Amino acid sequence: MEQIGLIIPCYNEEESIDLFFQTTERVFQEMNQNAFKYEPYYLFIDDGSSDNTLVKIKQLQTAHPDAIHYISFSRNFGKESAMAAGLKNVKGKFIAIMDVDLQDPPALLPKMLKIINTEDYDCVGCVQKSRKQNPLRAFLSTSFYRVINWISAVHIKPNVRDYRLMTRQYVDSVLELKEYNRFTKGIFSWVGFKTKYIEYDGVPRAVGQTHWSMYQLINYSLEGIVDFSDAPLKLSTFVGLFSCFLSIIGLLFVIIRALFFGGSVAGWPSMVSVILLIGGIQLFCLGLVGNYIGKIYLETKERPKYIIKEKK
Repeated sequence: MEQIGLIIPCYNEEESIDLFFQTTERVFQEMNQNAFKYEPYYLFIDDGSSDNTLVKIKQLQTAHPDAIHYISFSRNFGKESAMAAGLKNVKGKFIAIMDVDLQDPPALLPKMLKIINTEDYDCVGCVQKSRKQNPLRAFLSTSFYRVINWISAVHIKPNVRDYRLMTRQYVDSVLELKEYNRFTKGIFSWVGFKTKYIEYDGVPRAVGQTHWSMYQLINYSLEGIVDFSDAPLKLSTFVGLFSCFLSIIGLLFVIIRALFFGGSVAGWPSMVSVILLIGGIQLFCLGLVGNYIGKIYLETKERPKYIIKEKK
């Protein structure tokens, strides 16, 4: 049988491990009763969990030593690092990335396999059609995709999940990108290849609560914009030029009024307001530049994206 590698990042997901495995196993059993003959290669990535996630994974591995494999980090490095470790270490002719909370339905795998085998695609991704979520989160998510697709040369399909099935060639191409700062949604689009997206109705987590706070989502979005566009740097340049232009107009106005009308600038409040405005613009532009410099700093240190404590 050919293998399908399943990369499953986990962070404090002890309640989901067994349920995910049982659900996915049923899908493969049904699939293998039909035309397809594949066996799963489970690769769980324990991203420094503080609960019994690793214990649950080890129990599964003991019961199914040929199918279950795991990597455990020395601390929490984040989902991007977990996916990078999975892509580097997973085995299989085809590779899939899946969330352990079952928001990425394993039942879609047969459809994805059929597409990638019969329609000459290198990758099949999943897009959520609908999902109950906080209106503010939904608005920010929609706004993020509009902004990044407007300012970036790389097009990222809105509401696309990390859940996708890829060929080995596709995965090898992703692994060629060695950057420390990783925004995988953008990387998947950047490498190209023929990709088909299938839509499905969003489903809630099987158990537990999301580990993504509003702050983390906003920060992740900003990471994506900085990683795949230099538009903020160009924006700071235009803001600086516009501020300079306004200053010149204001200076000419003051000189002309003083020469022909004998007037003078009234009071210190207006002066302080202008100084604060210019100072704010300068700090804003400096912050944008500093963000890019910080990214360069992290890249030049060449620290590893993760540290493996144990694997099996």
